[in-house]
Amino acid sequence: MNTDCTVRRKAVTISLGEYMAVYRDEQKFMEYCRQCPNYARLWSCPPFDDCKDRIFRDYSQITIFASIITPDSNDIPLAQSSEIIIPERRRLERILLEMEYRYTGYAFAYAGSCLNCPQDTCTRPSGGRCRHPQLVRPSLEAYGFDIGKTTTTLLGIDLCWSTDGRIPPYLTLVTAIMHNQPSPEVIETYFLKTLSEDYTG
Repeated sequence: MNTDCTVRRKAVTISLGEYMAVYRDEQKFMEYCRQCPNYARLWSCPPFDDCKDRIFRDYSQITIFASIITPDSNDIPLAQSSEIIIPERRRLERILLEMEYRYTGYAFAYAGSCLNCPQDTCTRPSGGRCRHPQLVRPSLEAYGFDIGKTTTTLLGIDLCWSTDGRIPPYLTLVTAIMHNQPSPEVIETYFLKTLSEDYTG
């Protein structure tokens, strides 16, 4: 099965206050999270502690990134989507953590199972501490942000879903970083340029 693909990426910056006011509906999206089997079972997933919103206090802007992955084949079973998504996810998460350090920001990773421990080995169900707190970041969805509205309105991308058990025409991964960078285009350029240079197909 050919799982080769092409990836294009987009970035947009918005004030954090506006993004929270217009694109966040915590009650609605927490209900979706509660229906997910990862809820309360992964350290990257909600529920978080009562002071979870404190991460927003130190930042004025958020830069949102989208990776649009288009498979070369239109006949890939949906069950094989991870073979296409995970290489890009690993690149994204590495670059986001680099950007956190470089720009003194805070990153949001892509939603889904955490990649930092083998599947079904997270310590959260047993009450243990996260093994990799320096690597684990929540998704925007985990904080109640509307990704569909975000991609459509801010990035001009309509999310595409499978209807026949096959991967849709393209897959979209959405990540972000909060920051106080006075010239946000610096962050956007760093992200796009670094990932473009890193991408090997």
